[in-house]
Amino acid sequence: MEKLNPYFALLGRVLLSLLFIAGGLNKLGAGAEAMVPYMQSGGVPGFLFWPTVAFEILGGVAILVGVKTRILAFLLSGFCLVTALMFHNDFADQTQAALFMKNVAIAGGFLILTRFGAGEFSVDNRGSA
Repeated sequence: MEKLNPYFALLGRVLLSLLFIAGGLNKLGAGAEAMVPYMQSGGVPGFLFWPTVAFEILGGVAILVGVKTRILAFLLSGFCLVTALMFHNDFADQTQAALFMKNVAIAGGFLILTRFGAGEFSVDNRGSA
């Protein structure tokens, strides 16, 4: 199992990043005209559509390759917690409660990356091997 240790951080980064890359691309595909009203329903100003899409896609790619991992993981954990509170706070609805907990769990994964970094296979650690 110890031989696999260097690959665990990489696999974790891949799995976390895919969620954000796909989420940003899905928002892009749906378009501002569909997404802005949804964002506004949660109290987010519509002008934040494009910065949100950029943050999800670029942040996801950066986590994937391991660039500025600790700071981006910290920011993405906050993003997860804020979106959980703003969009998934109807705990009477089982789906919304599950989505809330999913976001909290993802935030936990990002906090682990914040603490331990990107691991061996990352741009952040390219000079330390």
